[in-house]
Amino acid sequence: MRLLIIPAAGLGSRLGGPTPKPLVEVNGRTMLDHLVSAYAGYVERTVVVANPAFKGQVEAWAQRLEGVTVTEQTKPTGMLDAILVAAPLVADSGCDEVWITWSDQIGVLPQTVRRLAEAMAAAERPALALPTVARRDPYIHFDRDGAGRICRLRQRREGDTMPADGESDMGLFAMTRETFVDDLPVFAGEVAAGRGTGERNFLPFVPWLAQHRLVATFPCTDPMESIGVNTPDELRQVEAWLRSRA
Repeated sequence: MRLLIIPAAGLGSRLGGPTPKPLVEVNGRTMLDHLVSAYAGYVERTVVVANPAFKGQVEAWAQRLEGVTVTEQTKPTGMLDAILVAAPLVADSGCDEVWITWSDQIGVLPQTVRRLAEAMAAAERPALALPTVARRDPYIHFDRDGAGRICRLRQRREGDTMPADGESDMGLFAMTRETFVDDLPVFAGEVAAGRGTGERNFLPFVPWLAQHRLVATFPCTDPMESIGVNTPDELRQVEAWLRSRA
């Protein structure tokens, strides 16, 4: 069984407007509706981690759906802590895989979702798998060592020096239950808050885990699917992308 965690506690201030970010409509459907549809054939349970300021609105949205639980991140301490809020629900679920997607990553193609499931079903099962995207002037970049393993994360928002061309995540991850239950808490006990943001980010977990366990990556199907909806311009881009696919 797979459980999907959607960290969705962001207020969406860069998008503007009164609507909580995960409930903003893109081509007539909320971001959460897009995500539930995208992963319906792959996950049995979904946990949405909401901001206390709009948890009630997300719960009202979830009432019409089966297998969706809403919890809250009481303090805005970063994506790592948002994900860990779901730990009791993971423990109670009996799932054998935990998937994570950012709430604004709604353009992911079905081919990429299928390839993620296939990566986790490989004969040599990875501890964690994720699609990556090649970017010019990246905001996030993974360095790799001579063996091809991810060995370092660079983040523009934390003040790191960035390469001209990079390899980024696209806000979608899958891991084994053991990775979530055993490895992630160890990492959380060691990691410091980012020097630029003061937040505890999840992404440094990827190079940390790659030094201990098998981390599998594969290129995304189309770079357009990696665009997150954070600004009005990105909202328009993703709406156009979804319309072109339809």
